Amino acid sequence: MRRILQFILKILARFVLRKYKPIVVGITGSVGKTSTKEAVYAVLKRKFKVRRNLRNYNNEIGVPLTVLGLETGGRNIFKWIILFLKALRLILLKTDYPEILVLEMGADKPGDIKYLLDFVPVNIGIVTAIGEFPVHIEFFPEKDDLVEEKANMVKYLSPFRLPDNEKSSGIAVLNYDDLSVRGMRDKIKSGTKLIYYGFGNGADVKLSNFEPKFSNLKNFGASFKVELNGSIVPVRINALGKQYAYACGAGITVGVVLGINLVEISQALKNYKVMEGRGNLIKGIKNTIIIDETYNASPAATLAALEVLEQFEGRRKIAVLGDMLELGEYTEIGHRRVGEKVARVADLLFTVGIRAKFISDQARKTPGKLSEENIFEFDTSDQAGLPLQKQIKSGDVILVKGSRFMRMEKIIEEIKG
Repeated sequence: MRRILQFILKILARFVLRKYKPIVVGITGSVGKTSTKEAVYAVLKRKFKVRRNLRNYNNEIGVPLTVLGLETGGRNIFKWIILFLKALRLILLKTDYPEILVLEMGADKPGDIKYLLDFVPVNIGIVTAIGEFPVHIEFFPEKDDLVEEKANMVKYLSPFRLPDNEKSSGIAVLNYDDLSVRGMRDKIKSGTKLIYYGFGNGADVKLSNFEPKFSNLKNFGASFKVELNGSIVPVRINALGKQYAYACGAGITVGVVLGINLVEISQALKNYKVMEGRGNLIKGIKNTIIIDETYNASPAATLAALEVLEQFEGRRKIAVLGDMLELGEYTEIGHRRVGEKVARVADLLFTVGIRAKFISDQARKTPGKLSEENIFEFDTSDQAGLPLQKQIKSGDVILVKGSRFMRMEKIIEEIKG
């Protein structure tokens, strides 16, 4: 049934794209895809009619549904029939269609990106970050194979016309600070324009002076500067982590490419918001602050979340960390790398899951703030909630993060105000 759905959706999406010819911005990477998608969308929607994936619509079903402007029919065959009829109407009649599609594309296994690019002609391709221990690596023979799969995003770009009617052979937007991503320059075809963004000195869209500030739950964020062709513009966003500055760096790059000036882009990014479960701040019990990172987890994303936790000076810090899945041979070393960091940041550590015990074990071995009596281990999120409540004190900052399978949001429910 799924394969039949995939085939029908692929055909319908291909016809729609051929008819309306929107500019397609494709986004992939092991971390930062969704935050980058939201940043690109925040920048472009001020000037263009734009559509982006909702929720986790980034696979062989979700991407064509986004192209068609539809939601899933689930397991109901009659809903799918109605959806297909709506798609046919889109093809047969002239309707108001977006000028730009911003499409996050995931790669859980070899061939995923190539499958999507077979019917979605990406014009501007963004690769966010791979990281030292990328997610989904267990489904690839080697890390190089995963990098190769992600690189397809900028390897097979389609020509298009820019808003000023200038013709482009495709534009590759790469994170300069991630070495695996930077190396994808060798995969880009002749004629494709390459633009780097990042904090490194070799970046074309140069970010600098990142500074997070927290006053209270209604007044927090980060500021940084962006430099391009000699112009420097300040940017302020309602998010604390440096990873969101990277997301905005990609958004700034796409905005400039499509003719939006830096001042307008800076204004647009004031409306950039972190999505639920991806670093948003919540009021907790006993006048605490919760950093909700429950959507998913990888070593790179967890280390970035711990850097956010570290910013809360003068407050007791609690890290609640669950298993990070799909790491394959990097499972132990990835968790231990997080353990090294958390030992230097947190005052209390709660781990959830069998794999997360590597985090607590490494935290015990690493000199830092954590003592043995402040490390707690649990097998499931259900078991951790009540003991965590008992340890919480007024003013604490609590980071909760883990892979989706660990259901870490249950812990948020236990401790939120």
